[in-house]
Amino acid sequence: MPFLPRLHLFEFLDQSWLPAPLRRGEVDYLHVVLDKTRPYDGMATQLAALLRMAGTNQIVDLCSGTGGPWRTLLPVLQKQNAEAEVLLTDLHPTPGLELPPGAHYRDTPVDATRVPEELTGVRTLFEGLHHLRPAQVRALLEDAVARRVPFAAFELTQRSPLYILFQLLLVIPLVWGFTPLIRPRRWWRWLLTYLVPIIPLLVLWDGVVSSLRTYAPEDLEKLTAGLDANGYTWHTGVHRARGMAITYLIGQPGE
Repeated sequence: MPFLPRLHLFEFLDQSWLPAPLRRGEVDYLHVVLDKTRPYDGMATQLAALLRMAGTNQIVDLCSGTGGPWRTLLPVLQKQNAEAEVLLTDLHPTPGLELPPGAHYRDTPVDATRVPEELTGVRTLFEGLHHLRPAQVRALLEDAVARRVPFAAFELTQRSPLYILFQLLLVIPLVWGFTPLIRPRRWWRWLLTYLVPIIPLLVLWDGVVSSLRTYAPEDLEKLTAGLDANGYTWHTGVHRARGMAITYLIGQPGE
C-alpha cells in the first residue's frame, strides 16, 4: 500500500485561467522529457496485443492534452502493427500539433466518461487518471465495459514519500537542464525559467500534486470491483523498466 493518502489537490495545468506562456512553458517541458526519456515505449507490445484482440488498428486516446507520448510511441507501435493509428481527444482540444504519420487530433471536445459512439477502437489514457476524481474514473471505466472495448491506462507518477523527495530535489534542476532542448526557443521561456523561475516552480508544484493524486494498484482494484459484465476482466500492477515504474490498468472484454 502507498505510504501516503490520496489527495486531490489544486493543479495549475487544470486551471483555465493559467496564462498561456506559463501553460506552454510547463507543457513544452513535459513534452521534451517524454520525447527524450521515452518511458512508454515498452507498452507498445501490450497495445499491439489489445489491437489484435479487438480486431482493429484504431486507438482512441483520451485526455490527450497536447499529444502525450505518441510522437515517439506510435512509430514503435507501428513496428508491430504497421496499420496502427491513434485518434487523440480531449475535453479542451489543442489542434494544430505536429504529430507522426497515423496520428490525428479531434478538434471537438470529448468527455472521457462519455465517449461518442462513433469513436471506436482501443481506448488509452496516459497520465490522465490522476486528473479525475474516483467517481469520474468509475464512470470512464463503466463506459468502456458497456461498450465492450479494450482499455489501457498508464501513470508514471508514484504516490510515495521517496518519489516526492526525488521531485523536490531534482525537478527544478531538470527543468533548467531540459529547457535548452525545447524548440522553438522563446525569450519568455528563458526569462520565466532562469531569471524569474516561475515555470520550474509550477512544474514542481504540479508534479508533487500529481503524485499525491495518483491511483495505486490497490485503488484501481477497488474502482474496478464489480465491473466484470459479460466476462470483462481487469489487470493492474506496476511495470518497472529503465529505472522507471509505470502503474497500469488494462481492461479486456470477454470473447
